[in-house]
Amino acid sequence: MKQVVQSYKTGEVTLREVPVPQCGSKRILVRNSHSIISLGTERSTIELGRKSLLGKAASRPDLVRRAWDKAKKEGLLKTWQEAMGRLDTPTPLGYSSAGVVEQCGTAATEFSPGDRVACVGQGFASHAEFVSIPVNLAAQIPKGVTDDEAAFGMLGIIALHGVRSANLTFGSHVVVMGLGLLGLLTIQILRAYGCEVLAIDPALDKVELAKQLGFANVTTNAEDLLQISNHKTLGYGADAVIITAASKDRSLVDQSIKLCRTKGRIVIVGTADIHPDRNELWLKEIELVVSRAAGPGSLDPIYEIEGVDLPIGDVRWTQKRNLQEFLRLIADKKVDVLSLITHRFAIEEAESVYGQFVAGSLIQPIGVLLNYPETAHIARTMTLAPVQVMPRNADKIQIGVIGAGLFGKALLLPALKSQPGVILHTLVTGSGASVEHSARKFGFLNQSTDTDSVWENSELDAVIGLTPHSQHAQLVTSAIKKRKALFLEKPICVSVEELTNLRESASKATSLPLVFVGHNRRFSPHAVQMQKWLADRQGPLVLQMRINTGFIPVSHWVHSEDEGRSRVVGEMSHFIDFIQCLAKASIVRVSAERISGDNRSAVNNDNIAISFKLSDGSVGSMIYSASGDKAYSREMTEIFFDEKTIVSKDFRVSEFHKGGRSESFKTSGQEMGYSQELMHFVNCVKGTESPVVSLNESFETMDVIFAIERALATATIITIGSK
Repeated sequence: MKQVVQSYKTGEVTLREVPVPQCGSKRILVRNSHSIISLGTERSTIELGRKSLLGKAASRPDLVRRAWDKAKKEGLLKTWQEAMGRLDTPTPLGYSSAGVVEQCGTAATEFSPGDRVACVGQGFASHAEFVSIPVNLAAQIPKGVTDDEAAFGMLGIIALHGVRSANLTFGSHVVVMGLGLLGLLTIQILRAYGCEVLAIDPALDKVELAKQLGFANVTTNAEDLLQISNHKTLGYGADAVIITAASKDRSLVDQSIKLCRTKGRIVIVGTADIHPDRNELWLKEIELVVSRAAGPGSLDPIYEIEGVDLPIGDVRWTQKRNLQEFLRLIADKKVDVLSLITHRFAIEEAESVYGQFVAGSLIQPIGVLLNYPETAHIARTMTLAPVQVMPRNADKIQIGVIGAGLFGKALLLPALKSQPGVILHTLVTGSGASVEHSARKFGFLNQSTDTDSVWENSELDAVIGLTPHSQHAQLVTSAIKKRKALFLEKPICVSVEELTNLRESASKATSLPLVFVGHNRRFSPHAVQMQKWLADRQGPLVLQMRINTGFIPVSHWVHSEDEGRSRVVGEMSHFIDFIQCLAKASIVRVSAERISGDNRSAVNNDNIAISFKLSDGSVGSMIYSASGDKAYSREMTEIFFDEKTIVSKDFRVSEFHKGGRSESFKTSGQEMGYSQELMHFVNCVKGTESPVVSLNESFETMDVIFAIERALATATIITIGSK
């Protein structure tokens, strides 16, 4: 399918041929008929992308400081790779479209194939022939509303939420500053709700268009607007001013203060410099509000992605209910959007359109629609290069990869690409734009949004799984069923029930494929050196590990029950595996305590102390905290044994102390073992090495994780294997 994307790294806007996205259980797959170019929002996105690296840095100094702190801790090269990985990510353009439902997810029961729907949301309702839309970001188009009208949905609900943010009553006098697309929609919504509208825009053609829509109190001159306002409001001033324009200076807000009555309200829907004179605000006791997106639920992943609605008794106007209301206003002829359409283009012309847009040669644009053909077919697998089926031998293996998030693109995929004897056969991700870009970048032969293209392909020797945690157990199940070798980023599963099912599947299999969990730390050169220092130990170890992991808010997906479960489940298996590797023994007993905080400013389960006993008599403790300074050292391990001490810090410096003398092992950057673990996996697939960790041992590592969860919940000592 065709999709418009921008390179955030270069700013270039291109029309790409990409695979059609998967539908998803809580989504619908929509064949777009129209989408609208949001001139203001997309202009700012494009302008930022076109800036130099220094320009981008100047616009986001907060991210630069964060990157510098990360570089001091983890090394400049790794930080640079991750930063470039973020920049080198294609950005789908567009956030408002309409079309016909082609497929429905199993949980998207309010829709059916053939329904006409309006779609909204950045990264969802894109300029593409097909879009995968979460259920809370779509609404059925009522009779009497055409698809091109419904394509204005996102702009309409941004305007509608701006009106609601003004906290108006019937008969209110409202000034709208800026008569671009948002402003022209705003004045019509205000009139539909019984408000008296005054408006201004410096462009005469936009003022004339407002007059054609029946608005008399519009002007291009600020002094005229003040006179009109004084006359219409009997000198009191407007009840509210809604700023829908974009400005880099404070003049819009200053002018709005003059126009407002005492205890009036200024609502910023567009962009404006918010540095008003405090005394001017104080004299009138004016309230200044910034309207966020399209209403409650906007930008909330639980609402938008997971489809959890907000109760109407608590939140009357959510993002979706605003969309339904906007479509009603169009159906009732209260809002005219067809008069706002100044340009129509076919999707095939998109690159030329954006070129004119950026150059400023698109004459008097307001509503710019992209139209899509009805003939596009659903293709989820595409070939990028002539595919040569390689004969299986000890030197060459063909690998498919499922998933390519930031971590995969920054670290795992570059490391995999550099492995000798590896052919990158097929890359699968949920996003067509993402898979097309990453597949080309890393040299895959094929791109796909369908995981069956990997599991059903007999040419592939192995699969790399880099998906969200909630999908890991299914990947292991598929690997066992299809008897394909699997490299899986941790964890192997996210619940006790999944672990039980995986054990059952493994026990029933006549032969097990290689299933390797990506616990990379045991493969770090520092881990190898520490094992050498430990090789001749006689007694048990006393081991202490400290992880300064950094704060992640409770709303993040890693804390979601459906997606990440918790950081204990999602991350801690790394450290459990590392401890067992160093001790060459299994953890048999644990106890754990978490802080008693507010679970918001400090997430309780992210700040814990664990004690453990190992099968060889060794003991240890782990401090895992998300409350420290992110710029401080992230990981430190101390081991005491046989009158000797080992200290390792951030996988950059490791020291061995014995008899008053010390020996150091240093690396130029942080060496976490990513390349080494992939090399081991590749060699195991080739048959030149044997796995250092069995599938059963990976299961046992998860037993420890779930024991830690039980210990945290019960404040008791948990013996591994006990119920």
